[in-house]
Amino acid sequence: MYYFVYIVQCSDDTLYTGITTDVKRRVDEHNNSDKGAKYTKLRRPVALVYTEKSDNRSEASKREYVVKKLSRSEKLELINA
Repeated sequence: MYYFVYIVQCSDDTLYTGITTDVKRRVDEHNNSDKGAKYTKLRRPVALVYTEKSDNRSEASKREYVVKKLSRSEKLELINA
């Protein structure tokens, strides 16, 4: 099973980073479910702008931590790379 680090762009143009095993399901949850993150629930709809595959949860969590620490401009560079 693969894990994915993903970034969604919220309706207020902010970026949210997370991890999941099913990107399509997770984006749907952010947009339509109470399972979406509290942050994105107030900023719907969200649009998927970046994914990165990892081989396991530990690797994905470490990468998520690194990505979350990036500045907005650095995240935009990652998205547009």
